[in-house]
Amino acid sequence: MVQTIAISEKTTLKYLRKNFNLQRNDERQFFPDWYDNLPEISDADKAFLDRVRSRYFYQLDEGTLLEGGVKMMILAPLLDIAGFYDAPFKTRFEPTVTLEVETEEEILQGRIDALVLQNQFWVWVLEAKRTTFSLSLGIPQALAYMLSNPDIDKPIFGILTGGEDFIFIKLVRQQEPVYGLSRKFSIMNEGDLYDVLKIMRHIGTLIAMSHY
Repeated sequence: MVQTIAISEKTTLKYLRKNFNLQRNDERQFFPDWYDNLPEISDADKAFLDRVRSRYFYQLDEGTLLEGGVKMMILAPLLDIAGFYDAPFKTRFEPTVTLEVETEEEILQGRIDALVLQNQFWVWVLEAKRTTFSLSLGIPQALAYMLSNPDIDKPIFGILTGGEDFIFIKLVRQQEPVYGLSRKFSIMNEGDLYDVLKIMRHIGTLIAMSHY
């Protein structure tokens, strides 16, 4: 009998390596998109991000931010200013995705917090957790979602955040699935939010120009 299991309850990197032969590539040239040829941002962009950062600290004064607060205060403004609500991108929120495991009688199922599409191509997979959530624990879940993309000819990019920290992910599936990670950016570090916006715009531009 086939079992349906929540991705968040089952998935580990070991599990993905065993069932999908998922491998990690630590070489910088595998994922240059998060550090090379990044665009400059304007003073207005910086002022906007400074307000996002100030609001975060103001709200955090009352305690941890739950997932809904993270999405409203951090993710939604970043998607907006990065241009992912405008043409040629189309955004769909919280679709359910399934991931079939052929070596076992299991189907992993979960929800994506935000999904940006361009011509049915998944551009970003965003996974928002509590501010107290360790991003390292969320990486396997995000990769499991990304592995469910049926288009294996193009790279998939994701950003994992708990509101305070951000990690970019790249997955390539042309042969065996391989992924790479950016360094961790933190809203606690002045200027890191600027870099997050630069990376989002850079990857978005490459995709819009059909470089991917």
